[in-house]
Amino acid sequence: MILQDAFTVEPWNLRETHLDLDLLAQTESVFALANGHVGWRANLDEGEPHALPGSYLNGVYETRPLPYAESAYGLPETGQEIINITNGKLIRLFVDDEPFDVRSGELRSHERLLDFRSGVLTRRAEWVSPAGRPVRVSSVRLVSFTQRAVAAICYEVEPLDGQARIAVQSELLTNEQLPSDGADPRVAAALQDPLSGEYYDATGTAVILVHRTKRSGLRVGAAMEHLIDCPAPVRAESRSFTDGGLVTAAAVLAPGQKLRVVKFVAYAWSGARSLTGVRDQVWAALAAARQAGWDGLLADQHRYLDDFWDRADVEVDGDPEVQQAVRFALFHVLQASARAENRAIPAKGLSGPGYSGHAFWDTETFVLPMLTFTTPDAAASALRWRHSTLPLALSRAAQLGLAGAAFPWRTITGQECSGYWPAGTAAFHVNADIAVAAVRYTDATGDEEFARGPGMDLLVHTARLWVSLGHYDDQANFHIDGVTGPDEYSAIADDNIYTNLMAQRNLLAAADAAKRYPDRARELGVSDEESATWRDAAQAMTIS
Repeated sequence: MILQDAFTVEPWNLRETHLDLDLLAQTESVFALANGHVGWRANLDEGEPHALPGSYLNGVYETRPLPYAESAYGLPETGQEIINITNGKLIRLFVDDEPFDVRSGELRSHERLLDFRSGVLTRRAEWVSPAGRPVRVSSVRLVSFTQRAVAAICYEVEPLDGQARIAVQSELLTNEQLPSDGADPRVAAALQDPLSGEYYDATGTAVILVHRTKRSGLRVGAAMEHLIDCPAPVRAESRSFTDGGLVTAAAVLAPGQKLRVVKFVAYAWSGARSLTGVRDQVWAALAAARQAGWDGLLADQHRYLDDFWDRADVEVDGDPEVQQAVRFALFHVLQASARAENRAIPAKGLSGPGYSGHAFWDTETFVLPMLTFTTPDAAASALRWRHSTLPLALSRAAQLGLAGAAFPWRTITGQECSGYWPAGTAAFHVNADIAVAAVRYTDATGDEEFARGPGMDLLVHTARLWVSLGHYDDQANFHIDGVTGPDEYSAIADDNIYTNLMAQRNLLAAADAAKRYPDRARELGVSDEESATWRDAAQAMTIS
């Protein structure tokens, strides 16, 4: 499934046997670690070279204006962009004052391995500095499924030939320089140094930073703490500044001696809590990580994934490449969603800023079926996020002159962020995708509380949209005109078959729900007459 010869075919791993700098953009994505709340692109520990630095928190975004050559009613005025938050992955190595850089000296060997069962990314390298000093470097990186605000790295270095002065420098870095986005200067402007510093401090081997986005007003905290182990004497010191902090551990090592640094990183964010509230939340998460310890985090990660694979594994006989691809896909979908917890599931997960970090109909149509049958709590969480945006969808429908709810084509928080009507607002099928996903979830789980509550709300308000949007012809056939189906490049069609079939399912499901939960139907103002109009429209739907 991967053509490059650096990758091997293994049933439970993705292994890169040597480093190809031309593939950094791809490997940073496929080796990315996330849990649905925190995401780390797989940049090299030392940070450089890179294709695109990336550290993300689900729901943390910046806004930007959406200008048009000509204004038109109903076009969204503001876009939302996921931003690169404080980078906690960085660990720089200095060997006799020479920085470890794979582009200099001699890289004797380099291997990375993503283990789908243990949920960690392992890296091993042997490097000879330009001054001729060989060292062995290894790191193990995880983003915790059990402590959603926590990520950690275990970093080890040892000299291989003669005594060496070793310094390991762990860093937090905010507003790091990103490659320019020449395709859209408006995006580049919005993402240029999006975080303003509010607080920084360094104590012992711990550093904390708190920043705030300049337009969206979201407060983001990041903190790191370290455990240092070495048979030789070590000098450790820390410092902090507005956009960063450093903890440096230095020692003189003989061959066979290792300097081991375990780095715990914690994140927090809020659009409502105070600076002290976010700061204290980060410290609490960091304390919990320290209490678990590195071995505890590893064990918890393994147990979580053992439980997941017991439910989710798909065994493929006779085709090892497909077997690897299936498990890779399952693992990455889990990483995109497991701890999203009432937040959107972005189209690229938290592996990069593709699609601006927006959620689309793909969530309900392609992601939620897998989650419904393997990780139903995550599926329910994604649907509750949609439900939380219902007031915005009702407002959007009213703006468009329609009844019910018009859910956005692309969004982070619930506002429509697509500035192109034909491939955005006109793709009304997203409403039915959401409704059908809710029905699939309740049918599979029997979650009556969800079905009576958020599920009923979603079904009723999406059904009202279809009756408002569609119309009958002289032969009493129901039509839905001027919409864009799942093929976004064939926009603005009449009676798109996918849209009509999905709307039909939506209408029938809403009518059935109104009959099943009459008390809730009354609360939502659904009369017997309205429910009958849904069934009539479904039965008369044009399918051709």
